[in-house]
Amino acid sequence: MSPDLVQAFVRSIELKDASTAAHTWRVVLYARALAERLGVPPDDLRRITYAAALHDIGKIDIPGEILRKPGALTDEEFEIVKTHTTLGHERLVRMGETDPILLELVRHHHERWDGLGYPDGLAGEAIPLGPRLFAVIDTFDALTSIRPYRQDVGPDAAERALVEIDASRETRYWPEAARLFRELYETGGVTWILHYFNDSVCDPIEAIDRIERIEQAETRRCRR
Repeated sequence: MSPDLVQAFVRSIELKDASTAAHTWRVVLYARALAERLGVPPDDLRRITYAAALHDIGKIDIPGEILRKPGALTDEEFEIVKTHTTLGHERLVRMGETDPILLELVRHHHERWDGLGYPDGLAGEAIPLGPRLFAVIDTFDALTSIRPYRQDVGPDAAERALVEIDASRETRYWPEAARLFRELYETGGVTWILHYFNDSVCDPIEAIDRIERIEQAETRRCRR
């Protein structure tokens, strides 16, 4: 999928729900950092990053009043929100998208390691790599960012989020992803994202390009 088309979809999500767009920017950066730490090959790294940008594409088809609701969702509303996984996957298939990394992440980013997630109840290693990584990322961002239903997260939100993720290793999350994400946090690999982009609505594709330009410049410098 072209960068221009990815940008167009992200903008469509932003028009529906600004907090979702800000979430998209952050998880793009978290996903790239975690995939790099895992040693994902360069060819797959950009594909995972683009997939992260589009993971919530199905929310285009969810009513805005539900996405922006300041209070808790009803059971019926939550069931509607859950359909964003299959709606996004179906939209991409109709467009002729065939990249398995993109399709898998859009459909399966709410699966759980113990099989109690949705939409397909996949468990363990049956869950593709991208969604395994994304489960940790998505939870961390949800617990550390401003949302329509929560306007303040507190100064210790990140550590509380990591404690919650650690407590759910082998139930909700792939243990290796949880371990590596904590390692990233403790070595400063993701704290800059948390500190500087908590409530900003930014362009995830511009972020990808900016990071890659910095990395290329650093590589050239080290070769001198």
